[in-house]
Amino acid sequence: MTSILDSQTTCHRLMAGALASLLLSGSASAAPTPVRFQLDWRFEGPAAPFLMAEQKGYFEQEGLDVEIDSGSGSAGAINRVASGAYEMGFGDLNALIEFLAENPDGPGIQGVYVVYDGTPTTVFALKESGIESPSDLVGKRIAAPAFDTGYRAWDIFAAANDLTTDAVEWQNVDPALRETLLVRGDVDAITGFYFTSLLNLEERGIGEDALTIMPFPEYGVPLYGNAIIVSESFAEENSEAVQGFLRAFNRALEETLQDPAAAVAYVKNRDGLIDTAMETRRLELALQSAVDTPDARENGVGEVDEQRLLEAIQLVADAYDLPSMPSPDRVFTSRYLPPADERMLLETP
Repeated sequence: MTSILDSQTTCHRLMAGALASLLLSGSASAAPTPVRFQLDWRFEGPAAPFLMAEQKGYFEQEGLDVEIDSGSGSAGAINRVASGAYEMGFGDLNALIEFLAENPDGPGIQGVYVVYDGTPTTVFALKESGIESPSDLVGKRIAAPAFDTGYRAWDIFAAANDLTTDAVEWQNVDPALRETLLVRGDVDAITGFYFTSLLNLEERGIGEDALTIMPFPEYGVPLYGNAIIVSESFAEENSEAVQGFLRAFNRALEETLQDPAAAVAYVKNRDGLIDTAMETRRLELALQSAVDTPDARENGVGEVDEQRLLEAIQLVADAYDLPSMPSPDRVFTSRYLPPADERMLLETP
C-alpha cells in the first residue's frame, strides 16, 4: 500500500512539475508586442538612436517587435498615429498641440519623451546681405514651406524680438528650393531646422562663417521640439510596452551621445545610400543644438518643465490662432518615462 501511495505521489509531483514547466515556457515564449513606429523624416543621422535600439535588440529585450518607417514631416507622423496606422511616432510637440486643439474630441495622442528639448528652428541669412540681428529682418523676404515651424511660429519670434508680425514678407516655397533661393539671392532669409538647412547651405558652397544664424531658442522662443508620441488607447492597454520602448530608446540615446559616429552605422545599415560623413555631422549638430540643452543637463532628457510647457502651449495657441488650448496633461505625460537618474545622460557644466 505504501508503495502504491508513493508512486501516486511521485506521479502527481511529476505532473505538477511538467505543468509548471509548460506555464513557464509559455510565459517565456509569449509573443512580443508589435509596435509600428513612424519617424518624422527620412533615415538620416538624427534617426540613429531609434535604429540602434532596433538593430542591437534593445526593443526585443523589452518584449517588443518594433517596425520603424521613414516619414515625410511631423504633421504626417502625428496624423498617422491618430489614425491608428501607427502606435507610436516621432513628431514636433508644437504640431501635436495644434492637432489636439483642432481635434478636441478626436483620438488621444500624447508626447511621452521629449528628444529635442529646444526647437531646432532657425533663421538663416547671408552676412553679405547686412542682416546681423532680428531687427535687420524688417522689410525683408523670408522663404519657408507653409508647414515650417519658423513660418508658423514667426509671431512668437517677432514678439520676443520687438518686431511686428507683419515686419517681413513671407514666400511659401518647396522645401527642396529653400536654401537654393537664399544662395541665389532670391530671398533675404530662410527658416528651417538648424541641422538640415546648415548642411544644405554648405552643400551649395555657403559655409557657416558666411551666415548669420539665429536659432529660435537663443532668441527668446521657449518652444519644445520633437518628442516621441503615442496613441493613448495603445498606451492604456500596453503601458509596459510603452515603458519598455522608452527604456530601450533611452539606452540607445546614451550610446549615441557618447559616440555619434558609431551610431550612424545603424542608419547606414537601414539606408546604404546615405553619406556617412554628412549624416554623422547632421546627428552631431542635432545633439548639440536640440538635445544637449541647459534644462536637459540639469533635469535629464525626456521630461518637460510644466510651467514652460504651459507657456509653450499658450504661445502656439496664439501664434497659430487655434480654436482652443489643450491642457498640458493632454499634450504630455511623464508616467512612462524611465527614472530621472537613468535619464541624466548629459554632463553638467
